[in-house]
Amino acid sequence: MNRFALPLALAAQTTSLSAAPSQEQSQGFIEDSTWSLLNRTVYDHREYRNGARNNAARNTYKPRSERNGYAEEWGYGLMGSLQSGFTQGLIGVGLDAHTYYARQLDSGGGRAGKARLLGVDNEGYPKDQFARGGAALKLRASKTTLSYGEQRVKTPVFSSSDSRLLPETATGIFINSQEISGLKMVGGHFTESTDRNASSHDQGFVVNYSNGRQGNDFDLAGVVYDGIDGLSTSLYTSRYADNWRQHYLGSSYSYSLGGDQSLSVDLNLYRTQDTGRAWSGTIDNTTWSLLSSYRNGAHTFSLGYQKVDGDSPFDYVTRGAIFITNALQLSDFNAPNEQSWQARYDLAMQAFGWPGLVLSAAYVRGSGIDGRHVDPAGGYAYLGYGQGGKHWERDLEARYVVQSGPAKDLTLSLRHNLHRGNTAQAELDTDQIRLAVEYPLSGMF
Repeated sequence: MNRFALPLALAAQTTSLSAAPSQEQSQGFIEDSTWSLLNRTVYDHREYRNGARNNAARNTYKPRSERNGYAEEWGYGLMGSLQSGFTQGLIGVGLDAHTYYARQLDSGGGRAGKARLLGVDNEGYPKDQFARGGAALKLRASKTTLSYGEQRVKTPVFSSSDSRLLPETATGIFINSQEISGLKMVGGHFTESTDRNASSHDQGFVVNYSNGRQGNDFDLAGVVYDGIDGLSTSLYTSRYADNWRQHYLGSSYSYSLGGDQSLSVDLNLYRTQDTGRAWSGTIDNTTWSLLSSYRNGAHTFSLGYQKVDGDSPFDYVTRGAIFITNALQLSDFNAPNEQSWQARYDLAMQAFGWPGLVLSAAYVRGSGIDGRHVDPAGGYAYLGYGQGGKHWERDLEARYVVQSGPAKDLTLSLRHNLHRGNTAQAELDTDQIRLAVEYPLSGMF
């Protein structure tokens, strides 16, 4: 719950397809290898209003009397990645490896958990430091690649979030094929996902809202078509074992109005129904969103609408598999039967002599929440939705990327977010301040 996207890791509604590398172009395992090292520091401070308390992970660590009226975490993360090339021949062999390390800079047992920057021990205290690593074997034939092992995946139905201190990863098989120009086909089978503040790989799947029994595996298949100028369309289907089946349709269209003006429209639609043993309860949910944006030089104005049609909230596996428009910093606006509106403004300060600086403001208001018909024996009853739920969120951000010099690509982001709602919705009244600094290094062997 309470997803927010790290300003330094941008997610697109649909991904444009660049020319896929072919096995015929392989220069060798070492010759095409690359490495990257990412330094990241994140400070997250949240104050809870109107009696709300830090209830991280339905806080089982601390008695309520010991929880603070705020959450505060500050940590440093170091992420090293190695991507090999492929051996030459009909079928190329390669290896991708990563190692992640995080260190606590400040927090405490009553303050940790909600932001999920830092790992916590069995008594609810933040760990001084934690680390994890993994690797994936990869095979390539022509323009088709198969990866097996621990990896990062990005699809609308299963996606490795990079929205905290360390990235999320998944363990399994993933196939990516771009044999036809403008068309990408993918498929995957996964046996677990590792959360962003986890140090182990044996926790099953990260599920955002349901507290029902976990499924043992997750399957997906999808196609993305980008063969028409300005238009990208994707279609996915997935199965979370003994919980639900979920289908996704997404489309993005951009049209130039001439000069420095353009118009774009983004559609995202999810259809979710329970399956198998239905361990999360009865689910019959259709959730969709539409966002239109008008850009005129440095100014971008956006309006969005989102609707949840169903008596359960829209739910998803992994932290990043939510491409709906109104999933903002403190709320996903995904409660049963909820509708929400968004207004957003972005200002690129390059036009005023500040290249690399972008200022953003967004406001979302949700209403019509009705959770009276949530399955009482299912995985969402604990959320306590009522009738007539409503809430709003306001997000402000200043983001700056250094354009040149020794600190080129150093990125700083400062955010201030507010959320308020009544008792018939499930989110906390929160004031959030968040500062993130990121510095990447990369190269070839």
